[in-house]
Amino acid sequence: MASRDTVEGIFFLSQTVLGMLGNSALLCCFIIADFSGIRVKPTDLIVKQLVWANFIVLCRGIPQTIAAFDQTYHLDYVSCKLALYLHRVARGVSLSSTSLLSFFQAITISPSNSRWAQFKPRAPRIIGPFLGLCWALALLLYIYIFVYTTDIRGGRNVTGIQDFGICTVINSEKLISILIVILIATNDVIFLGLMMLSSGYMVFILLKHKQRVQHIHRSLSPRSSPETRATQSILTLVCCFVIFYATSVVFTSYMSVSDGSRWLFNTDAAMAACFPALCPFLLIRHYASFFRLCCTSSYQTTHCACVFREL
Repeated sequence: MASRDTVEGIFFLSQTVLGMLGNSALLCCFIIADFSGIRVKPTDLIVKQLVWANFIVLCRGIPQTIAAFDQTYHLDYVSCKLALYLHRVARGVSLSSTSLLSFFQAITISPSNSRWAQFKPRAPRIIGPFLGLCWALALLLYIYIFVYTTDIRGGRNVTGIQDFGICTVINSEKLISILIVILIATNDVIFLGLMMLSSGYMVFILLKHKQRVQHIHRSLSPRSSPETRATQSILTLVCCFVIFYATSVVFTSYMSVSDGSRWLFNTDAAMAACFPALCPFLLIRHYASFFRLCCTSSYQTTHCACVFREL
C-alpha cells in the first residue's frame, strides 16, 4: 500500500469520525432540550436539518476510507450512483441550510425600526417551506449524476471515462459540462453571497448595539462584551463557511470541465466534508454558548439540569 493512500485513509477516517461525533453532540443537545421542555426556537428546525445533511455528507468518507486502505474495493452500479447523488444533494442542503440559518438569525436580531422587522412574525411560518425548497432544488440540480456515473466494471466498456477509485464518471459533451458547471456554481455562489450578506448585517447590528451600551460594559467587567463574543463567533463561522465551500466549488467546477484524477476526486470529497465536520463545534459555541449538565447533590438525590443560553 502506497504511503499516500495510507495518509488519505487516515485523513478520511479522522474527518468522518470527528464530524460524526460533533454532529451527534449537537443532535443530543436538541434531544435533551426537547425532553427538558426548553422552548424551541424557529431556527432550531434549520439546525436539525443541517445536522442530518452533514451526516449524509460525512458518510461519503466511509467508502473513501475503505478504498484508500483496500485498493481492490469499489462500489457496485446502484451504490455508486446513490452514494455520489446523496452526497451532492446533502452537500447542497448543508450549504443552503447554513445560509438560511444566517438569514433568519439576521431577521431575528434586526431592530424593530428596520425594514426587516416586518418579517419577524412570518419567519416561523416560512422556514418549513424554505427548507422543503432547499431539498427540492438540490434533488433536481444533481439529477445528472444518475446519467454520467457508473461503477468500475460498467465503465470498462465505455470510452471517455474518469476512474475515481470507487466509481467512474462518464465524460459528457463539453457544452453540457459547461452548463452543469454554470448551474452548480451559480447555485453555490448565491447561497455563499446570502451567508456573507446576512452575517455582515448581523455584525453591523451587534457593533451598533455595543456602541450604545459601551458605558455599561465598562462598569460591569473588564471581560469582552457579549456583542464582541457573538461577533467573533459569527465571523469565525462565516470565514470557515466561505473558505471551505468556495474551495469546493472551484474543485467541482474544474473536475466537471477537465479530465480529473483520483487525487483530485479525493481532494474534492475532503473539502466538501470539511465544513460539515467542523460546523457543529462552531454551532455548539455560537448557537448554545455552553452545553453541560449541572449536577447538585443533596443527601439522597442528585438533580441534573441542562442549561442553554439563546443567541
